[in-house]
Amino acid sequence: MLVAIDDRDTVGAVDTRLLRTFVTLARAGSFTAAARALHLAQSTVTVHIRTLERELGTPLFDRMPSGTVPTRAGARLLEEAEEVLDAVARLRATAATASGQGDAAGGAVEGQVAVGAGDSLCASRLPGVIASLRRTHPRLDVELHAADTATAVDGLRTGRLDIAVLLEPEVDESDLLARRIADEPLAYVAAPGHPLAQRAAGWAELADECFFVHEEGCSYSDRLVRTLRGLPGARPRITRFGSIDAARSCVAAGLGLTLLPRVTVERHLHEGRLTVVDGPEAPPVPVQLVRHRKRWFAPGAQIVAEELTRAFTAA
Repeated sequence: MLVAIDDRDTVGAVDTRLLRTFVTLARAGSFTAAARALHLAQSTVTVHIRTLERELGTPLFDRMPSGTVPTRAGARLLEEAEEVLDAVARLRATAATASGQGDAAGGAVEGQVAVGAGDSLCASRLPGVIASLRRTHPRLDVELHAADTATAVDGLRTGRLDIAVLLEPEVDESDLLARRIADEPLAYVAAPGHPLAQRAAGWAELADECFFVHEEGCSYSDRLVRTLRGLPGARPRITRFGSIDAARSCVAAGLGLTLLPRVTVERHLHEGRLTVVDGPEAPPVPVQLVRHRKRWFAPGAQIVAEELTRAFTAA
């Protein structure tokens, strides 16, 4: 699709694919990261940016050893480009409704909705929600992307994600809208044969234990690590994984403890592979439903947000 962009005294037609590549590169900070986010070859990203710079008649990025940084012109273009892409999304939604493909015209809602969430939710609650949506809205393609908070926030800003579901006490970003839809209980767990299994344990007993927790950027894991390392004389042994499965497997093998959302270990507790440790209070972690404040929230995204809210509220 082509859009008209007023560049000083000239008007040129710019392919919106180039604008999407530009916005993604500006947010990602490198050609490699942008290519990965867009599922394009790095050479294609390079061609898109060079073409856009040629059409607009100005460099948009400074190429630095550490990555790419928007020039002054690039920084000014970024917000405008995001608004253009948002307008294109609105036009497509309006066209779908007018042609009888949208909900307002009595047809089934269709399109793609990208949802980002942390590993714990991707492995527990979200697959069931997406399965339900596929039954009730078969023409709605819901994509689930595993992402930590920083990656999800960046995805919302670049348009790679429509919705993020985050386990965070709060989301304090001026360009994002966050709504708390639930609280996720946490549990300390260990293998059934662990000395602390099924009994009360205070911080003094946990201070020298081995903990296998989620990677840095996970709010509840970060809080646990800070607390353990702040205990007087404590020498906690902490291993961090990008996968909850890895942490859970180490704990099930009797190597130590972990702190995870209870929903992610419920089956393992039922099967007797893990057991609860009655440790210090671990407040439930809020579940935040997040979207971009300015970007068009398409009918399909609204349906997904409503189903997520319903599912988490009912859990």
